[in-house]
Amino acid sequence: MKLFGITFLAAKNLLYIPLLFIGIVLLVLRFYKTRRAANKLACPSRISILFKNFSFARQVLKIVLMSIGIASLFLSLLRPAWSKKEEIVEQEGRDLFVAIDISRSMLAQDYKPNRLEFAKQKIKNLVNQLQSERVGLIVFSGATSVQCPLTADYGAFFMFLDQLDVETISSGTTALDQPIKKALEMFKGMKSKKNKLLVIFTDGEDFSSNLAGVRQEAAKEGLTIFTMGVGTEEGVPIPLFDEKGNQIGHIKDKKGNVVISRLNEGILRSLAQETGGIYIKLTNDDKDVSKLVAMVEKFEKEKFEDKKLPTLDEKYNYFLLVSFVCFVLEWLL
Repeated sequence: MKLFGITFLAAKNLLYIPLLFIGIVLLVLRFYKTRRAANKLACPSRISILFKNFSFARQVLKIVLMSIGIASLFLSLLRPAWSKKEEIVEQEGRDLFVAIDISRSMLAQDYKPNRLEFAKQKIKNLVNQLQSERVGLIVFSGATSVQCPLTADYGAFFMFLDQLDVETISSGTTALDQPIKKALEMFKGMKSKKNKLLVIFTDGEDFSSNLAGVRQEAAKEGLTIFTMGVGTEEGVPIPLFDEKGNQIGHIKDKKGNVVISRLNEGILRSLAQETGGIYIKLTNDDKDVSKLVAMVEKFEKEKFEDKKLPTLDEKYNYFLLVSFVCFVLEWLL
């Protein structure tokens, strides 16, 4: 909330404003009660003679001081701030690339509403549970692309994530070596990086020609890969949609048979184990994400570049000082 050029950072404390008015009203009522009692004991011209050091002017001044003191104390609770300043924030954490499979098999509906949307929700849960980590987003099918570079701006990351669909990269097959190559490429310019982390969300379908070689390169370069299995071993058909998004059947092979897409846990498990990571199958609860977060947090944090953030300079101490002075003067009177 901003008023007269002053920004109140704790405007939620305005809910206590009735207490401020009640306090001032009680002070005024006490004054009138005291004056009425004094007038009953003596006429106004003789009150100062009968009651030493008593005067209505002093009582009014005490009420004014108490009211200003209470109001200043209330304003300090609202955390008033003005004039901008730069605050240097030291950043540390881990760099983590999240790769998500956007091939057509991810439209299979063994997870609701489909594998892709289910994986996107899991990624959101993962990022929300991470603390002070930089995350980047890689999408892949037969080709690959970095949709979002490493960033601590989770809002921007989620924006890129929400825009993903199977048409983001036009390729019908899946190559698991592609996101690994891209992650290695992105980390190549970070020679001093202690930990290189990659999480892959996929059903394990793979048509790459050199996954074994890329996997060995990843292990050599210190890239730790976590694989998250999206799908079921029983498998389900892959739905086929028209241009308007209406389902018109299921994808079929060249012989006219409906294609069944199954989770390939074997390839995902070996890929993770050979690079020092773990394989986790997605579940309907949050245990899968919590397990991954626990594994990521075992890696040492590294210092990022310090960041300068523009902030408002809080001035609540001025109002506390005014409040203190008013209370002291009221007590002395």
